[in-house]
Amino acid sequence: MEQLQYLSASFANAVWGTPLVVLLLGGGLFFAIYSRFLPYRHFSHGIGIMLGRHDTPDQPGELSHAQALAAALSGTMGLGNISGVALAIVAGGPGAVFWMWMSALVGIATKFFTCTLGVMYRGTDSEGKLQGGPMYIIREALPRGFYPLAILFSLAGLIGTLPIFQANQLTALVRENLFAGGEPLLTSFLIGCVMAAVVATVIFGGLQRVARVAVALLPVMVVTYLGMTLYLLLLHHAQVPGLLASIVTDAFNPQAVGGGLLGVILIGVSRGVFSNEAGVGTEVMAHGAARTNEPIREGLVAMMGPVADTLIVCTCTALVILLAGTWTDPGELSGITLTANAFRADLGLPGVGLLLFVTLVLASTTMFTMWYYGAKCFGFLFGARLQHLYRWFFVLAVVFGASVSIDVVFNLISGSYGLMAIPTMVATLMLAGRVKAAAKEYFHRHPY
Repeated sequence: MEQLQYLSASFANAVWGTPLVVLLLGGGLFFAIYSRFLPYRHFSHGIGIMLGRHDTPDQPGELSHAQALAAALSGTMGLGNISGVALAIVAGGPGAVFWMWMSALVGIATKFFTCTLGVMYRGTDSEGKLQGGPMYIIREALPRGFYPLAILFSLAGLIGTLPIFQANQLTALVRENLFAGGEPLLTSFLIGCVMAAVVATVIFGGLQRVARVAVALLPVMVVTYLGMTLYLLLLHHAQVPGLLASIVTDAFNPQAVGGGLLGVILIGVSRGVFSNEAGVGTEVMAHGAARTNEPIREGLVAMMGPVADTLIVCTCTALVILLAGTWTDPGELSGITLTANAFRADLGLPGVGLLLFVTLVLASTTMFTMWYYGAKCFGFLFGARLQHLYRWFFVLAVVFGASVSIDVVFNLISGSYGLMAIPTMVATLMLAGRVKAAAKEYFHRHPY
């Protein structure tokens, strides 16, 4: 097991090195400047589109704008916001949160560009059905010599979208708070089986069922979680300004936790991207299924993801963990259990119970969406007619993820996420001019 942990850590560290961070942060900054900050200037129009003011039910696609955003957010707004933040703070200190913010701010522009392309360059699978995603963008819009990038994205996607991290962290929370006296391996296996049954019930209904579940559950869970965190922040409001200041000052501290300044930047950006997926390309697959012939509209809807996901929810989680203070000496606590301990400090068992309920729903909706992403990668590589087989593999992965080491799981998923970002960002940078031209034409027709 130690060798496996070492190999997985080496893989994640190699992928999430300085070049990838420069590609993501630099790429996002380029998109923002190149577009003259267009996504930020038209944020209110994006909200109007999301609210259904411009829905076009007669146009191609499977989901409305709101359903596409909900499906994409259900893949991002989950354990990365609760567990991933805790892992980032333990590894990089409060300063890591600042670089998560930076990844989200430039991620707004990145999502606008990537998800606009996801609709502009939809392609058909082997059964003739319309599909979106970085692999189709590369196939449809770039010269044939770039096709290996589509293969790389799909292969990395098969690993990066597996539900083992979500299953692992949810199992840890349930086991330690409800079955503390049980035999760990057996308890984990049984919890994994129950989760697998729930996941199977939804994903065998296809993308439409996933989207309906996400639209119904996600807003309620987000409001519940924000209510919990805001209550704690109001309870300790006098400490909040100091905590926010420590996030900013530690972000530029050469002696910061996590290997100095560069280490904190790498940790913060990698965890931020793991949370909001800007530049990774998974969310492009969800937004590529939107029912529209206006790519710019879907890009405007997609750009709201990093704001809700990282700037709001992740910040609330970070402040709660920093208030508790246990991140400096976590002991056996890791990820979700560290966050749970922070809530227990002020809210007691009721707080942990609420967190358990929220985590159960958020982790489940994330797994539902991850199935869709993985299935699309599988279908692109092996043919859409075999795509149904991926459902069974995905369900088994839930059971497997319930009992493996968190370090191995997180490193494997994180490294694969990084690999997915390479073809996504390269293709988007090459095609940025086409997005800018389409935006100019769109706002000429629709002057808001």
